[in-house]
Amino acid sequence: MSETREASETPGVQGNPTEKSLSRRGFGALVSAGAAGLILPDSAAHAAPATPARLAADGLRRAYLGTYTTNPGGGKGIGLASYRPGQGGLTSSGVLTGVANPSYLTLSPDRRTLYAVNEQAKGTVTAVRVSDGRPPEVLGSRATGGADPCHVSVHPGGRFLLSANYTGGSLAVHPIGRDGALGEATEVVRHTGSGPDPERQEAPHAHMVITDPAGRHVLAVDLGTDSVHTYRLDERKGRLRESGRMATRPGAGPRHLAFHPSGRYAYLVNELDNTLVVCGYDPRTGTLEPGTPQATLPAGADLSERNYPAGVVVSADGRFVYVSNRGHNSIVRFAVGRGGANLRLLSVTAAGGAYPRHIVLDPAGTLLFAANQKSGSVTTFRVDRRTGRLTPAGEAFAAPVPVCVLPV
Repeated sequence: MSETREASETPGVQGNPTEKSLSRRGFGALVSAGAAGLILPDSAAHAAPATPARLAADGLRRAYLGTYTTNPGGGKGIGLASYRPGQGGLTSSGVLTGVANPSYLTLSPDRRTLYAVNEQAKGTVTAVRVSDGRPPEVLGSRATGGADPCHVSVHPGGRFLLSANYTGGSLAVHPIGRDGALGEATEVVRHTGSGPDPERQEAPHAHMVITDPAGRHVLAVDLGTDSVHTYRLDERKGRLRESGRMATRPGAGPRHLAFHPSGRYAYLVNELDNTLVVCGYDPRTGTLEPGTPQATLPAGADLSERNYPAGVVVSADGRFVYVSNRGHNSIVRFAVGRGGANLRLLSVTAAGGAYPRHIVLDPAGTLLFAANQKSGSVTTFRVDRRTGRLTPAGEAFAAPVPVCVLPV
């Protein structure tokens, strides 16, 4: 069972035994998406698919699971699950097949369309209709113009999809039709440069692309070049124009960032040097100003393998920040101070699985889900809204190579 300790008394959190799995960048021969279909769990094989409307009638909410379909023991497509708000615990309701390596997922603003990256040598993004009253339906895929896309987001206006190609070191922009389907890319922007780590920073590696809370600027985090690029999106032409760039500490390996609700600060997690940085943010210019890096692990943490921090999320009230540690297999809770300007490590909670790659809060902010890639499990924690403390909620949910959770 996971255990939470205050930071001052945390000697380290032990991870679960894991099997060695392929790197997500070295899949070798990859399969492409075939005909889509819906596979139901055995218990529901003769029942009608659980649509969002039917789940709501039962007091449940839908969750989508991203996985690697080409890894040993990987999934068959996008996992479909449900959970009870405030209580947690996932229950499988099937798999949408025919979507290869859907390693990151996002929803349109109206929640009628799900978008997935297909992380493979010839990268694509896939649109899936998830409207009420009908089973999920694949609308089609489009090329991203790069390799191994690993992150995707929808511009707030709902008219463009943004994706980041990891191996390609580039960003793609796709127009979104009225039915949620994607058009051909209107833009592919390629980064240049490298970093001091010869294994991970030999070239650009775009790892995230999101729009700021004001909807004015698009920010792209590049692990390979130790930088965060700022762009403006031309919403008539679907084109990106770079307007700025922030450099991190050399070798930091920036991975993901999350904004404070005020829009004046962003929290940048660095994968290669185990740090989290509070960045001041000017919403008028899209300029980031990095502060002093701080560790994502407590002093003296016991490590049996190298640690790579991964996900970062901020509570809706802006009072707490959570970071997942792969290797240490933990979730770290920080208190936010001075209106978002500083962070103080409060506690470390065992993730309940190995390699928690993605963490996310449910829309109510009362549950936190962790996708544990190497142990094949998704763990759920109840969130105390007053203290931010995490408490395990039920047994871990078995899932094949889970790398993304999207509760709705």
